[in-house]
Amino acid sequence: MVKNKSAKQIQKHLRQALVFDAPMSQTLYDWELAELLDEFRRSLIADHDEFLFALTENAGKVAMVLIERSGAVHVNEQARWKLKKFWKAAYVSNLNQLLPQFAEELDAGEIVMNGVKTALEA
Repeated sequence: MVKNKSAKQIQKHLRQALVFDAPMSQTLYDWELAELLDEFRRSLIADHDEFLFALTENAGKVAMVLIERSGAVHVNEQARWKLKKFWKAAYVSNLNQLLPQFAEELDAGEIVMNGVKTALEA
């Protein structure tokens, strides 16, 4: 549950960008996420994740990066498309569970970083 008005607004902006496909901000990506790519890669490797995605929000704008284990980097709309592809039918339900926490973290001034391990398909 989102605790305050600011986090509630952030959650609304995240939902617009991630669930309803609103445009994302290249400028915000360049300003807040691009410089953290090496840190994200180190975390991905250390945690043995399949992929990692990170989000930020500022003044209603949202930016996202997704890094695959292969090293491929996807930014904003391309990252959203990749996350939808990886999560398939669970995309919206996963976001419904995660967005309140993401909004709280962003409201506290943190960058959201989420490593994902996927179950092996039979």
